[in-house]
Amino acid sequence: MAVGIFDSGLGGLTVLSAVQDRLPDVDFVYLADSAHAPYGVRTADDIYALTKTATQRLFDAGCDLVILACNTASAAALRRMQEGWVPSDKRVLGVFVPLIEALTERQWGDNSPPREVAVKHVGLFATPATVASRAFQRELAFRAIGVDVEAQACGGVVDAIEEGDFILAEALVRSHVDALKRKMPEPQAAILGCTHYPLMQETFQEALGAEVKVYSQANLVAESLADYLGRHPDKLGTGEAAFLTTGDPRQVSSRATQFLRRSIQFTAA
Repeated sequence: MAVGIFDSGLGGLTVLSAVQDRLPDVDFVYLADSAHAPYGVRTADDIYALTKTATQRLFDAGCDLVILACNTASAAALRRMQEGWVPSDKRVLGVFVPLIEALTERQWGDNSPPREVAVKHVGLFATPATVASRAFQRELAFRAIGVDVEAQACGGVVDAIEEGDFILAEALVRSHVDALKRKMPEPQAAILGCTHYPLMQETFQEALGAEVKVYSQANLVAESLADYLGRHPDKLGTGEAAFLTTGDPRQVSSRATQFLRRSIQFTAA
């Protein structure tokens, strides 16, 4: 069985790279819905419909487990999919869970009442759709009290990264950090709430300051998946990967190769 990894574009490659490093014996199928990216400016219903279609494509490719390596899809579609659509023999996981586990220092299965945690002031950088969903704040509130979350919608960053314009992406990141710090002058931690953003992590860290702990999802998701597969060893494979896209395979392959600095060949989904 292969593990499916889905993103609206190429940001999820940061997750794929981390999980391949951590789990070299697992087969992966990566699907980029490049034809409809970015998701961050779409409505919740639109995101749900697109995410469901993409997840079904990964099920059809032999994936019993699919990771939504897209915060926008995780925020706007995951709960709705889990409650009324995902077949009983399949699993769909998002990227918020490992992040909140790390921030609150408690396991997801810990259903004790919310409690105070060490971090009190958190900046959340995410797409407009993720910010509008308030999904991160909702999930965090189940596990922690007394945490002030200031969300900053980072319009334009995903588009710039997908276009390979990292000069523009860096300028936008610095602008969004400045905007957040006007609302929260001294954040203790910052959440990079989009899987594209680890590509700009150094810029986020530099703009925020060395004293701010920056949480990025790729390694956290990799550790969470390793724990899951440790409990489900039947899902191990041979370490192969396939790459699918709804966009132009040649164009997407070229940009993916730039992102990961190794040859990546996408085929049409």
